[in-house]
Amino acid sequence: MAGLDVFEGDAFGVSTLTVSINEAPEGQNVPGVVDDLFQEEGITTTAAWIEKDGDSLALVPAAKRGEPGDVTGKSKRTAMPVSTIHLPTTGGINADEIQGIRAFGSETELQSITAKVTTQLMKMRKRIEATSAFHRISAIKGQILDADGSTVLLNLFTLFGVTQQTQAMALTTSTTKVKDKFVAAKRKAEDALGDSGIITGWRCVCGRNFYDAATGHATVEAAYLNWSMAPEIILSDHRKRGFKIADVELVEYYGKVGAIEFLNTDEAYLIPIVDELLITRFAPADYIETVNTMGVPFYAKQELRKFGKGVDLEAQSNPISLCTRPRSIIKLTKV
Repeated sequence: MAGLDVFEGDAFGVSTLTVSINEAPEGQNVPGVVDDLFQEEGITTTAAWIEKDGDSLALVPAAKRGEPGDVTGKSKRTAMPVSTIHLPTTGGINADEIQGIRAFGSETELQSITAKVTTQLMKMRKRIEATSAFHRISAIKGQILDADGSTVLLNLFTLFGVTQQTQAMALTTSTTKVKDKFVAAKRKAEDALGDSGIITGWRCVCGRNFYDAATGHATVEAAYLNWSMAPEIILSDHRKRGFKIADVELVEYYGKVGAIEFLNTDEAYLIPIVDELLITRFAPADYIETVNTMGVPFYAKQELRKFGKGVDLEAQSNPISLCTRPRSIIKLTKV
C-alpha cells in the first residue's frame, strides 16, 4: 500500500512537477485564436521592461552648401518596467486517496500516484490557461482586466500616454462598402505604426454578431456572386480558418468563463501582424528554487499537510501580455 512518504522522492520535486505541467497531454493544449500572434519569452525578473520611443520624423529643409544643417534632436527613448501578473491556484490530494492505492498488474504504486497528481495539475493548468487567454484578448483591447471582468490591472493607453483608435463599420446599413471601411481602418493602423515595423498580414478578431454582419453583408456577398467559387466561399463555415475582406483575415472569437465574456459580440479588433507588437513574458515563480532563473509558462510544487493528512499542490504562472503599440490595433464597431 502506498504512503505519503512517496512524495519525498525526486518524482515530486519542483523541477519534475514543473516539467510535467508544461507538457500537457495531447488534446489539452489547443492554441487560441490569437495565441500565435503573441511572441513568448522567459525573463529572470518580476517585471518586463518596455521601451518607449517618443521620436517623430521630420523632413530636413534644404540649405546652401557649406551652411550648417538642421539640428536633429536627441532621442526621447525611455524604458518602463511593467510588472508581471502572479496567477497561483491550489489543489490537493487527501491521504486516503493515496493510501488506498495498491500495485496491480504492471502498474506500480508510483505510476498510479503520478497519474493522480498529473490529473490534478492539468485541471489547475486549464484554469491558468483560461485566465491567460482572457489577459491576451484584454491586451488586444487595451486594458488587462482581473478575474471579475471589471478591475483594471493595467491600462495600456495610460501606460503609453495614447488614446484608442476606432472605426465605425456601419454594417447595419445595406449599402455600406465594407471593403472601404476595412481599408480606412488599416490606414489608421499603418499611420500609428509609421516605420516601426513591416506589416506581414492582418487579422480581425470578431465578436459573433460582428462576424455575421461583416461576412454576410450584402456588398460582401455581391462581390462573390460572379465568381465560380462563390458557393463554396459564401456557404462554408470560415469562423476559425478565416474569411478575407480587403486582405484582412476575419476570425470569430468567443470566450466565456462563468459570467465573464471575453469580447463584446458587436465589436472586433483589427490587428496588424508586426514583429514584437504583441508579446508575452514569463517571470520565474516565487520559490527558493526558481528565483532569478529564466521564467517558464507554468510551475508546480507540492507540500505535505500537517499530521500527514494529505498533500497540497500549487500551480502558478507569472505572465504579462502586452501590446507594445496600442494605437495600431483598431477597435471596430458594428454600427
